[in-house]
Amino acid sequence: MRSSMLKWLWLSLLAIVLDQASKLSVDNSMQLYESIPLMPYFNLTYVHNTGAAFSFLSEAGGWQRWFFAILALVISAVLSVWLARLQKHETLLAVALSLILGGAIGNLIDRLAYGYVIDFLDVYYNSQHWPAFNIADSAITLGVMLMLAESFGLGNSRLDDK
Repeated sequence: MRSSMLKWLWLSLLAIVLDQASKLSVDNSMQLYESIPLMPYFNLTYVHNTGAAFSFLSEAGGWQRWFFAILALVISAVLSVWLARLQKHETLLAVALSLILGGAIGNLIDRLAYGYVIDFLDVYYNSQHWPAFNIADSAITLGVMLMLAESFGLGNSRLDDK
């Protein structure tokens, strides 16, 4: 296995630290379901999510905690191996995988420690609210967007040898 791309794990660690610090700050300074308007269309709203994205399976009775925790562990292992096997020129993909890995671990920490994920970023328009999310979710989303961009050739400065 190549390990040159593991140098991007600092980005995973940064995502984890920012995610956990923000969640602890919200948990220590806000009451559950409290909402603080910050700017038009954006609030800090403290909620617990026992499900996955968009509260998927949040009412499943508890088994989903361990299902999503195991899923996050498996995905983290796969992403780590994938990252280690990248070629030196695959920088954009390394950044994307590192962000996804950091986000997955950030939410995994919550699931294992609390049984739910702390969400607090609340984007809305009029009375329609997007499901609340957190820094880990943002890192995962950005990572996926970068993976898509990379798959369409963005960031690939290496020409194929013919």
